[in-house]
Amino acid sequence: MVRSRCAQRCSPCCGSGRQRGGESKDATTATAGVGRGLGEFIREQRPGAGVPLRQLASQAGVSNPYLSQIERGLRRPSPDILQRVASALRISAGTLYVKAGMLEERRDDLASRILTDAYLTEKQKCALLEVYPSFRREAGPTRGCRG
Repeated sequence: MVRSRCAQRCSPCCGSGRQRGGESKDATTATAGVGRGLGEFIREQRPGAGVPLRQLASQAGVSNPYLSQIERGLRRPSPDILQRVASALRISAGTLYVKAGMLEERRDDLASRILTDAYLTEKQKCALLEVYPSFRREAGPTRGCRG
């Protein structure tokens, strides 16, 4: 099966290897500072979104204890789970990827800016990441706008 460019560049769009409850096999290892910062961030976002822990767990397709462990920094979720948590919280998945250390926050990197844009849906982000390189190839090395 050939994965689209979106699937290659934008892993949140593509689910992979989930165990029962949606937890990834390789993402269940204990984490230190990065996981704790991510968990604290998720916990801080829940009241603003009006989503209690149990509801968030249900919407993200994970168990209550697993989400609680994420919030306490004991588990590191997969990109797929982060995407579902972000969707339930109505925030950018890219923001959670940066908090989880899965995506570097660079101000000069267009892909990072697209992925962390809170106003774009995940589908729109994938579309932009897929179409931009084709526009660049078509335009060639020229600079500026052509009329």
